[in-house]
Amino acid sequence: MLIVDAAMTCVAWLANDRRRGMGRSLLVGLAIALLISLMGCRMLVEQSKTSDQSQLVLSILSDVKTFNPPLNQEFPSIFLLTHRGLTTEDGLTGEVRPELAESWEISPDQTRITFTLREGLQWSDGEPLTVDDVVFTYRDVIFNDKIPTDSRDGFRIGASGALPTVEKVGDRQVAFQLPEPFAPLLRATVGPPTAGGIAILPRHILEDAVSTLDKDGNPLFLSTWDTNTPPDDLVVNGPYRLRSCVPGQRLIFERNPYFWQVDEQGVQRPYIDRVVWEVVESTDTALLQFRSGSLDVLGDTRPLKPEYFSLLKREEERGQFQILIGGPWSSTTFLVFNLNQATDAQGKPFVDPVKASWFQRQGFRQAIAYAIDRDRIINNVFRGISEPQNSPVSVQSPYYLSPEEGLPVYEHNLEQARKLLETEGFQRNSQGELLDPDGNRVSFTLETNTGNQIREAMGAQIKDNLAQLGIQIDFRPIDFGTLVSKLTQSRVWDTIMIGFTGSIEPHSGANLWKSTGGSHLFNLGAQPGQEPIQNWVVSDWERNIDQLFDAGARELNEEGRKQIYAEFQRIVQEQLPVIHLVQEIAMMSVRDRLQNVQFSSLPSWGLWNIHELKIDDQGDKKQ
Repeated sequence: MLIVDAAMTCVAWLANDRRRGMGRSLLVGLAIALLISLMGCRMLVEQSKTSDQSQLVLSILSDVKTFNPPLNQEFPSIFLLTHRGLTTEDGLTGEVRPELAESWEISPDQTRITFTLREGLQWSDGEPLTVDDVVFTYRDVIFNDKIPTDSRDGFRIGASGALPTVEKVGDRQVAFQLPEPFAPLLRATVGPPTAGGIAILPRHILEDAVSTLDKDGNPLFLSTWDTNTPPDDLVVNGPYRLRSCVPGQRLIFERNPYFWQVDEQGVQRPYIDRVVWEVVESTDTALLQFRSGSLDVLGDTRPLKPEYFSLLKREEERGQFQILIGGPWSSTTFLVFNLNQATDAQGKPFVDPVKASWFQRQGFRQAIAYAIDRDRIINNVFRGISEPQNSPVSVQSPYYLSPEEGLPVYEHNLEQARKLLETEGFQRNSQGELLDPDGNRVSFTLETNTGNQIREAMGAQIKDNLAQLGIQIDFRPIDFGTLVSKLTQSRVWDTIMIGFTGSIEPHSGANLWKSTGGSHLFNLGAQPGQEPIQNWVVSDWERNIDQLFDAGARELNEEGRKQIYAEFQRIVQEQLPVIHLVQEIAMMSVRDRLQNVQFSSLPSWGLWNIHELKIDDQGDKKQ
């Protein structure tokens, strides 16, 4: 990727500056040499591509962390391409549609749902995909307490957290029996490409790994299908299967010849033969590659950076691409406080007790929210192409509570921030530094993932905003894998800026918002397979949210659910365990040769209907 940067920077330097005179010949030669090297790198991708194969080239910012669907905690993942579930979510309407299941039937008392699988389903190794695979996936993997998967949280029912029972009731029928009505169940069965979707797994490949325990009593499944697994050993049911993976460089996917979908003419989908994911070091590198023609899409896994918009808009016709705009993105971006008061097995606190005393104060958190100038972030970082974000529920959801309907919001107000801090006993010294009631300088770390220039720019501005209160911020962009490990395993951090994918159904966020959730970032409890923790405390407002999620899942009346989730949103905005920042606008640049793209702001992946996409290299057709 350094070759890409150097070559493209050199070419741009020459094209935009006519004053460099005598050094031009040398630099032209250097640029040509570097571009030849770049072409050599590009040829690595083309080596196994035959002349009659169609190919789509995309980018990701870092290596994927696992090939095992239930253990995944990141987006994007290979499962967007390789796996599917019982149902799917329409990326334009949000409606739940059939996928591996062709239909379902819900009992009159709403406590039993029976799915009927499609006929003739197969795995990528040619073996039949049956009801036994569905039962295995849910009963033996997702609902297995020995397997640490966030997916389980979306199925916990009522205050007891009971799980459905899953049973085979016919050659093609599988039934979920519930202890009580559970409104989110159907949407909980949605699979990839929805982020966090539940993929059906091959029993004939993974059953032994689930039932066999290692010396510590953990299923071998936890170390199965990691990123060292040869791609040929992965058995999938999605439109593509992984062909090769070169860490730090690229992943190559090829058509799954056993994928179930065919079009109206009987032609098997997907239409595109190969998909290549190039691992790039930053969004700026991805922009360079897109402009040079090396990438076919920019902005498919997160919105196009607003600062790229005007540049790319001028190049649409010449570059034979177009920018698609889908409206406010469904995902959230927030700053999260570490409110965990627990200690590790040796009794060491996860959070410095001095800092913990600040973070635990509601007034302190609210002061931080008032100090962050989100309008300035929107103008400076997003070029005005976004709006403030205030809710943990996606704006597309019918359960979204707007500020006009009573959602608390925090407009930039330094005076109000200072008043709150004074009420909590904080004061500034003669040097303008903020001190806590015990005289400690208020200073803490803010971390986010490196390579994401939007978040890096936001973090720099937040640091500047808080400095106006006398707070010292140590802002550290770090590797995404390290960031996730801190949040989900070590628990040793102060504040982090991160994002979550959104959904129409608020209960899909149960793993984040319920105190027992595997992604309850701001106060993560004990998790399966991890070392025990001590002295974990759940606050009253967290328990209130637990009760609201249980009630919202139990309530079948839509108006009743709206009222329940409205109260949930009010609590989050009053307590502020997280501070929501900016609602990005979904934008994606797509080559004209890529057809049938159906882009909107709802799905987490802009190419959610990849099985329907086609490539036309013969013309420059607009969509």
